[in-house]
Amino acid sequence: MRTFEGFIKGVNIGGWLSQCWLKKEHMDTFITEQDFADIKNLGLDHIRLPIDYMLIENEEGEPLEEGYEYIDKAVLWAKKYGLNVLIDLHRTAGYSFGNFKDCSGFFTDEVLQERFFSLWDKLSARYGKYDHVAFDLLNEVVDENVSDKWNEIALRAIERVRKNAPDNWILVGGARYNHIYSVKELLLPPDDKIVYSFHYYEPHIFSHQGASWEKTMPLEFRVSYPLSAEEYMDISDTQLNGAYSWFFKQIHKDAKGIDMLEHMFLEAVEVAKERNVPLYCGEYGVIVNADPQDTLRWYKDMNAIFTKYGIGRAAWSYKKMGFGIIDDHMKDVIDDLKNYL
Repeated sequence: MRTFEGFIKGVNIGGWLSQCWLKKEHMDTFITEQDFADIKNLGLDHIRLPIDYMLIENEEGEPLEEGYEYIDKAVLWAKKYGLNVLIDLHRTAGYSFGNFKDCSGFFTDEVLQERFFSLWDKLSARYGKYDHVAFDLLNEVVDENVSDKWNEIALRAIERVRKNAPDNWILVGGARYNHIYSVKELLLPPDDKIVYSFHYYEPHIFSHQGASWEKTMPLEFRVSYPLSAEEYMDISDTQLNGAYSWFFKQIHKDAKGIDMLEHMFLEAVEVAKERNVPLYCGEYGVIVNADPQDTLRWYKDMNAIFTKYGIGRAAWSYKKMGFGIIDDHMKDVIDDLKNYL
């Protein structure tokens, strides 16, 4: 299995140009050049840069130059500090992972699809000339029933990007919120600069404890790491009505820590080896509600798995967004955490 060279250890700059108030006041202050220097000092080699389509085009699909200027800054600052950049289209017109039930039309509406392709025409034309830039086609496809259609759309998007960026890496993620189990369903790579992407937040009961956006998760719920699969499933069954039990049913009940986490990687690693495609984890992390020492132990185990299989990754997220690795709740462990990102 090949590696995604230059994109081995990274962090998402979430909440700057995506999932936020896209106003000048915020974008001028939330992230500055100093943050790129600080990211480099964390020992990282790249950033994943989520962007929303509303940043760079209006409702009619016409370009917004002032939005592109922030991406320009990120690309140039990254170059200055020796970082690579993965431009991630977090939301496109007609599709958002956050309200996917209202977005099923994207997979049947050719007008919306063409707008998606056209957006990648513009992004690849503007940034394909930079050898430190890669492209992540779409953040998370949620519905498992559109896997085949998404492969068709992704292939057409790759063809459009290649017209402007013949040598840049392109990432494609699968369904089920880009779950690692969906790697096997991804299209066969049309060229040798394709990367299979996935996101990893398992065990979800730990990484999303007390998450306000999870309908099945009480705000006051807390759980530690590591516990055995059996222990987590018992907690899920008795306290959360079995909402998170499915993960633990796939694993031997006595599996714990790194053995439990690694189990889910095995199938995707085999697929990547067979197709000789690099694997990349575009998001992984732990909510601020978790005990920082537990979070540190989880990152240590994840780092061991990524290193074992040569998988690149980007932690979610640099600051804020409920997962910030440099926020105050992590200040007592950040020096150790740097070793495991």
